[in-house]
Amino acid sequence: MRDYDAIVFDLDGTLADTMPAHYAAWRKVLDPMGIPFPEEVFYGFGGVPTLKILDILSARHGVAMDIRRVSEQKEDFFAEGLGAIRPIPEVLAVAEAHLGVVPMAVATGGHDRVVYRTLEALGIGGWFGAVVTVDDVTHGKPHPETFALAAQKLGVEPTRCLAYEDADPGIASAKAAGMQVIDVRLLRVR
Repeated sequence: MRDYDAIVFDLDGTLADTMPAHYAAWRKVLDPMGIPFPEEVFYGFGGVPTLKILDILSARHGVAMDIRRVSEQKEDFFAEGLGAIRPIPEVLAVAEAHLGVVPMAVATGGHDRVVYRTLEALGIGGWFGAVVTVDDVTHGKPHPETFALAAQKLGVEPTRCLAYEDADPGIASAKAAGMQVIDVRLLRVR
């Protein structure tokens, strides 16, 4: 007997191996400004919204920028690399096995304009009864709002949801919403 009534998946790093494409987009937007962004620093920001990362980097390096415009540029660069994105097989297999069996949602810190395109690029755009992006919430991860809204849109209590996540802020978000959480970093075959 299952102890959950719905599954809520993060997208970047959970359903889709988008991190290399995100890092390439970050380098394209930050290098011309002279802002260093080593790969280990990038991965340390896993699950943090783009606008917040830009705010932190701007303050850290004393570089004034139009954070919203730079965020849009970064997302445009990311969208250019969508063809290189691949699914994470272990997690995609879970979603496929539950397709049509239990309600499923995506709860991501990504923006609408790239989230839906990413799902379509993977061929899974129609798999989810709800998709919640950073554009749908007031407070991004690690606040529980993203996961709580996904459960609400599915019509399921958050405590009856199983969440799949790959980053500490997302895991904190799902747990704060009351969900059981599987850390997909422990599932991945390297």
